Amino acid sequence: MVAPFVSWPWENIASNKYLLYGPFFAHVAHLWWKGESITNTWSFHIILLWALRSLIHQLWHTYSSMLFLSSNRRINHQGIDFKQIDHEWHWDNFLILQGLVGGLALYMFPYLTNEKRTWDTKGLIAVWIIHMVVSEPFYYAIHRLFHDQPTLFKSYHSLHHLSPVLHPFTAGNATFLEHILLLGIMAIPLVGAALMGYGSISMIYIYVLVFDFLRCMGHCNVEIFPHQIFEVLPFLKYLLYTPTYHSIHHTEKDCNFCLFMPLYDILGNTLNSNSWEMQKQISLNAGKNVKVPDFVFLAHIVDISSAMHVPWLFRAFAALPYATKWFLLPVWPGTLIVLCAMWAWAKPFSVSFYNLRNKLHHTWVVPRFGFQYFLPFATKGINKQIEQAILKADRMGVKVLSLAALNKNEALNGGGTLFVNKHPNLKVRVVHGNTLTAAVILNEIPDHVGEVFLTGATSKLGRAIALYLCRKHVRVLMLTLSTERFQKIQKEAAVECQKYLVQVTKYQAAKNCKTWIVGKWITPREQSWAPNGTHFHQFVVPPILHFRRDCTYGDLAAMKLPQDVQGLNSCEYTMDRGVVHACHAGGVVHSLEGWTHHEVGAIDVDRIDVVWKAAMKHGLKPV
Repeated sequence: MVAPFVSWPWENIASNKYLLYGPFFAHVAHLWWKGESITNTWSFHIILLWALRSLIHQLWHTYSSMLFLSSNRRINHQGIDFKQIDHEWHWDNFLILQGLVGGLALYMFPYLTNEKRTWDTKGLIAVWIIHMVVSEPFYYAIHRLFHDQPTLFKSYHSLHHLSPVLHPFTAGNATFLEHILLLGIMAIPLVGAALMGYGSISMIYIYVLVFDFLRCMGHCNVEIFPHQIFEVLPFLKYLLYTPTYHSIHHTEKDCNFCLFMPLYDILGNTLNSNSWEMQKQISLNAGKNVKVPDFVFLAHIVDISSAMHVPWLFRAFAALPYATKWFLLPVWPGTLIVLCAMWAWAKPFSVSFYNLRNKLHHTWVVPRFGFQYFLPFATKGINKQIEQAILKADRMGVKVLSLAALNKNEALNGGGTLFVNKHPNLKVRVVHGNTLTAAVILNEIPDHVGEVFLTGATSKLGRAIALYLCRKHVRVLMLTLSTERFQKIQKEAAVECQKYLVQVTKYQAAKNCKTWIVGKWITPREQSWAPNGTHFHQFVVPPILHFRRDCTYGDLAAMKLPQDVQGLNSCEYTMDRGVVHACHAGGVVHSLEGWTHHEVGAIDVDRIDVVWKAAMKHGLKPV
């Protein structure tokens, strides 16, 4: 039986819980419609305070998740995974609770504050004194009680400690009972100052926002304080905790119980003796103890909307396969401005990481949009940024760097050949991953298929697919207008296999072929030549439109990572959780196998089966 006050009253309505704020919005809208001032009503202030508190949590999330800013000061280097994200999905329940209770209290007891008084210095002083001498010890006592009583810990507080890696959203993830108590702890200073006659609007805003700021700081998993500040001002260590200080509570649990002031841990004899030494070591080692990734996947931005799918913007959005969302439209202009600035001077930056077989895998992003790769004047700048990433990885000691999508465009850099030839002494292995992409596509084709129609036939992938299939005595209708390029590929095949490669110049030639492999974007009109029951395999970006209802369409080549992957917390573009593009998986296999060759330029057809078997050996699975 579940203990009382564990679940939230609105738990069954999921995301519809935000409708509970409907009366406040309706009140403000009604006043606005009547032409009255909306800032004189508490409905407006409750909505604004809710928005500001959400923003504080979001900004702390953004900072702590920006690996290129915070990785050298991270306390716990383990990554947050999907399990923790789902566990903390409704972290903001307490904001709704406090808004509803606060609104009800202010409407029932208006004397708690003076709406005409926007500022009162005495009130601010009073609220902090009451907080330090009443709320802090009260929180300490309750928090310690939840730990000392096994029944209370198991029924209530264990939920908060189930998050293995601290995060700003972890601060709000607790049971209904705990947040009722926390609400009371926050209310004591506000009500106390108001009853003393010092209530003001600013007092509520400042106290609540600072309270949230400090809670997020303690859970951010990034040590933001330089140790020197506590050497110059030693008394400060008793008045303000640090992220390291609070992280120790989550690893050892029976120490460091304070809200914000370690003074009460000293008085209660629950201070961990290593708290300040550990904080000093993390501060001293900032920039020195950064773990070098074994593998880097170098991606790029597809469009402005997809740029908001990075993990350090909206965690819940990034934890699901990408899809355009209407609620992101308001932040579209700001995203465009940031990206324009990044075009001008930014370098490739790290956005996420995960661990697989004790090897650290990072995803770096080149700040360029997909359409820019097709602008002739942008080629030099894009290659320069890719080269910077490769050289940075080489200096760091990265073993394998895999080029994603358009970063390995043949017309751009010859599938990475440009960089390998320019820097022959590279220690990092540059990989395009297309060998595994070809293997995934080829293994999707049923054994009984005797004929396929191939578009993009003379591309890097098209060539490899055609040569592989002709070895299996599969007839390949290669769509190309260039007889010279076709004949060059045909001559690569064994003499007895060359007859299986057939050049065609029109889509009509495939009107009786039910297996299409699409490597070049085709229009609905071109798809109309496919017979009923055709299956479209594809390796074209963007994917073709699903125009034919009487046909089936495959997804882009992808593979599911092994079950033992750790710290994976975002979906790779439109892929499901734990699924990555085949070229990404190809780089992973290259790293896991410890291969020492570059995989650039043309695909080695002889290695397609080798790479496929290696992927299967390491637990990767086709989607």
